[in-house]
Amino acid sequence: MTPPWGPGAATGIGSLPGTDPLEAARVVLGELAVPHLPELPARGPHADLAGRGLALLVDLHADLQPSGWRFVPRPGRDARLARDLLARDLDALEEAADGAHPAVLKTQATGPWTLSTLVELHRGDRALADHGAMADLAESLAEGLRRHLADLRARFPQTALVLQLDEPSLPAVLAARIPTASGFATLRAPDRQTARDRLRTVIGVHDGTVAVHCCAPSPPVELLLEAGATALSLDAAVLTPRDDDLLGEAVDRGVPVLLGLVPGTDADLSDLDARLAPVKRLWHRLGLDPALLPQSVVVTPACGLAGASPSYSRSALAACTEMGRRLTEAPE
Repeated sequence: MTPPWGPGAATGIGSLPGTDPLEAARVVLGELAVPHLPELPARGPHADLAGRGLALLVDLHADLQPSGWRFVPRPGRDARLARDLLARDLDALEEAADGAHPAVLKTQATGPWTLSTLVELHRGDRALADHGAMADLAESLAEGLRRHLADLRARFPQTALVLQLDEPSLPAVLAARIPTASGFATLRAPDRQTARDRLRTVIGVHDGTVAVHCCAPSPPVELLLEAGATALSLDAAVLTPRDDDLLGEAVDRGVPVLLGLVPGTDADLSDLDARLAPVKRLWHRLGLDPALLPQSVVVTPACGLAGASPSYSRSALAACTEMGRRLTEAPE
């Protein structure tokens, strides 16, 4: 699948600091070739990784308990507030665009496996512990994303949509490192087919580009591609030569990589060429044609920018755009 962006593109991961969705929308539309629907977790648990994901579920309901989010039989105040914040973000993005629809727009959602580690069952353990609950969660999330994408298409009919699934916890899920509710043991890892199938259920809702974001070490690249991901979103700082073979095969197959090259918290951005060095070293290790670099890599922050200062977050997105531009210059 040919991605809808051109060479040297840049985008954000999702989260930004602050609580004003209109200001956040103006920032991403003004700074990025591939703007995204901003996420503002500073507004509280109804707008963080868990709350945003749970806001998308259909016919599954969750409420905040002292221990965190938990499935409940009926919708309550917390679920309504999470959905309301998502609706406000969509309205703000549409207002900020002011009729000038971007060529490409990315929206993010918590992936099914990470979401299963963030919400509890009625009896108190995580949804990950129950295979039936996990299947229901994936189906519910898939239906919610269908509706979410349809809403975006109605608001931005001339825009190519990109779906990003956030799965930072997937490596820990696959390695059986997620603790039980008691904390004295860990939950059993799903088998490979189940892990792939639950992802495929959600990835399959979108016929455009679907990127899976995993900023943890040892991202399961092969599994993500088997599940239908058509792009990868990775943190360059955690990649090692052990990841080279699978990543090189993916790039050879035309899979674009959204590569985190800018720190997600306040840092010195005065030397952008130094920030580009890791991707050039990676390309050298992979033995790939340098001319393919600007077509294959989209520059991003390493992860979300929620922990950054407002001024740095804007600078970080501007730096991503400039670094993407520099990738289009003649290869060294």
